Amino acid sequence: MHTLLRTLAAGALTAGLALTGAALAQDYPTKPVTVVVPFSAGGPTDTVARLIAEVMSQDLGQQVVVQNVGGAGGTLGAGQVATAPNDGYTLLVHHIGMATAPTLYRSLPYKPETDFAPIGLITAVPMTLVARKDFEPNTLAELAAYIKANGENVTYAHAGIGSASQLCGMLLMDALDAPMTTVPYQGAGPAMTDIIGGQVDMICDQSTNTTSQIRAGEVKAYAVTSPERLATLPDLPTTAESGLEQVQVTVWHGLYAPAGTDAAIVTRLETALQKAMADATVISRFAELGTTPVTAAEATPDALAKQLASQIALWRGVIEAAGVYAD
Repeated sequence: MHTLLRTLAAGALTAGLALTGAALAQDYPTKPVTVVVPFSAGGPTDTVARLIAEVMSQDLGQQVVVQNVGGAGGTLGAGQVATAPNDGYTLLVHHIGMATAPTLYRSLPYKPETDFAPIGLITAVPMTLVARKDFEPNTLAELAAYIKANGENVTYAHAGIGSASQLCGMLLMDALDAPMTTVPYQGAGPAMTDIIGGQVDMICDQSTNTTSQIRAGEVKAYAVTSPERLATLPDLPTTAESGLEQVQVTVWHGLYAPAGTDAAIVTRLETALQKAMADATVISRFAELGTTPVTAAEATPDALAKQLASQIALWRGVIEAAGVYAD
């Protein structure tokens, strides 16, 4: 009899929790939702976040506000979200840096795989090798030879420790077996400003942040780091075509909530994210920036969790081999 009562009580508790979750999903959100971008405004991750935020706002019926919390290679903003209330009102859009931080930062104050609730992937953005428009080399082959000959006299900009632009630079220097003088910035936006202004020689940055400058002739472009050419920049060869197949980087972005966020809220956000991925304006704007939204099957918690785990393992080897750490 006691066993039967316990079983009934457990069943009632489970049903009650399910009803509570359903109620949360039905009511949520009742106020604006903040999406933290752990980099400066105007950079590629900021661009991606603002595009999806607009469509998600429409679907959720509440404004989705993008907040830039830059610093410490993206770990400052990510750490802020990791310790935020898990009520669905503070989210994070982060890129490949979520996978590299555990190795780059040996005293990282959060664990990407356990301190966040994955919501879904957003897009995978190729990178482009570009330089100031009056830089001497004109092709990737000439650029490789120039770097090998001039080494540390070549200045390489990146968006900060742990940024995608730093990682791409590491791969390039490793492939050429030649160092460059790296110049860190507080975000990709300021770095690109100095490339255009001629204060620094070159950068490897996401196509979302370089396509318009390449088209306008404000920078000199050498290659794209994806396996195939970009439809938006059909004349730009791939690194593999130009003999540097080792330099291939695709910068994926994902949407996260703090760990412990109710499953019903995560599902509601997943639905809103998938609608953003299918939105005609988002698709069009992403195309202009040289990328595409992920499929519905990829804009899911499971897909993002698997991507994060595999990328942590991949980049751990690259970073440890380079011996480059942020602390």
